[in-house]
Amino acid sequence: MPSLPHGIVPILLTPFHADGRIDHDSLHALIDFNINAGVSGLGVAIGSEIFKLGEGERLALIQSVTGHVAGRVPVIINSSAQGTDLALALSQSAEAAGADALMIFPPHFLPVSADEIEGHYRAIDTAVGIPIILQDIPQAPISPALALRIAASCPNVRGIKVETLPVATKVSEMAAAIGDALVIYGGAGGTYFIEELRRGALGTMPFCSQPAAFVKVWTLFNEGRADAARAVFEAEIAPVNKLGAQAGDLFFHLHKRLLVARGILSGATVRQPTMPLDPLTEAEIDEVIALLLRREAGS
Repeated sequence: MPSLPHGIVPILLTPFHADGRIDHDSLHALIDFNINAGVSGLGVAIGSEIFKLGEGERLALIQSVTGHVAGRVPVIINSSAQGTDLALALSQSAEAAGADALMIFPPHFLPVSADEIEGHYRAIDTAVGIPIILQDIPQAPISPALALRIAASCPNVRGIKVETLPVATKVSEMAAAIGDALVIYGGAGGTYFIEELRRGALGTMPFCSQPAAFVKVWTLFNEGRADAARAVFEAEIAPVNKLGAQAGDLFFHLHKRLLVARGILSGATVRQPTMPLDPLTEAEIDEVIALLLRREAGS
């Protein structure tokens, strides 16, 4: 079984035409943009708006991604669901469509016990033959003890993405408890990337609009140039993450508009429901994008 990638594994946005159809040409351009920047893998997950896609659309998206990636980097697919049978079916479908690994958060719509969560993962684990990454999210936290328990009973579970706040503290606790048993990834848009690396994370899964900046931070940090890594992060990544976290799903609009400005996507449509952008927020998005493009032009 292949090992999980270390480094930068961006979560792809789903580009849409103005009428809501998936824009596969823009999706393929986005994939090439990220691979050319040197990412270690690509993901399709919540940041891809998969929760707004029908079953057929979701499968078409996965097939479009794996087909265009064509083995150049590993592809990780989120196959989470609130029911075990559904998560199992989504996982098998993703594997059949060419996924190299799965990412799955625990069911959480109704309260479930640790035994039930372990059973949920074990059922999926026995039905697939590719690595599984646990996803620790605020709605369904996974403690270090539970992560170890699941990994011990599920041979395919090889990693965990930590997104429960405070993320840096959770990464530190996870690394201390699990050692080399699981690959630890950071999440939350890469907002705490450097803090996560210092505490044992082996990569992060940010949005896909700034792959070169994230790769640069990863490379500089692993070269022992932490100050230089911090400088790149503060200049290029922090302004985007700060604005994107301001309200609702503003991050979708911001990252898609940045990619339109870069000439990667043909449009910045976000599927409904989505937050309306007031004139001041529109201006702030334009301001951040202009700042980044000026910095890149001067570098």
